[in-house]
Amino acid sequence: MNELNVDFSKTALVLIDLQKGIVQMSDGQEVVNQAEKLVKLFRKNNGFTAFVNVAFHDGKDMLQPFTDQPAAQAGGERPADFADFVPELEVGPADYVVTKRQWGAFFGTDLDLQLRRRGIDTIVLCGIATNIGVESTAREAFQHGYNQVFVTDAMKTFSQEQHDATVNYIFPRIGKIRTTEQFLAQVQA
Repeated sequence: MNELNVDFSKTALVLIDLQKGIVQMSDGQEVVNQAEKLVKLFRKNNGFTAFVNVAFHDGKDMLQPFTDQPAAQAGGERPADFADFVPELEVGPADYVVTKRQWGAFFGTDLDLQLRRRGIDTIVLCGIATNIGVESTAREAFQHGYNQVFVTDAMKTFSQEQHDATVNYIFPRIGKIRTTEQFLAQVQA
């Protein structure tokens, strides 16, 4: 595998939906543990980190597509802390937070604008769910021309089959794939 040559002044860490409601629903604690290592690395190197969550104002801002399989909890009650980031990530007032209302983190948000204003051309992507929020964001980032690194053990979805399909067939066409250990070794080498 090639070294990544990460320039933290031009690279952002984008964490998708590592919020209490989704982490709990997906048994995503191992993803949080891996993402925590990435957050520490970016903070140590003054890298830009975007914490992305999904939240809704009154339910009318949710997409209600015509589908055979409705979204989980569509229109249902969520706990009050559903959209709060997990405490391990220590998201604070100085961190950049993006709230999305659909799968991808670019559509309807200012993520692209904020990345471009900082001269960022590469994103490191992780989160939950691999084939939904992460993949949608990755496809949008690809269409916006960003270089991407996918940290695959810092993401998961609701089945191994779904995770593997995205990791094996989509991500290699639009970016580079690494584990947390590989990413840390190549960046700190």
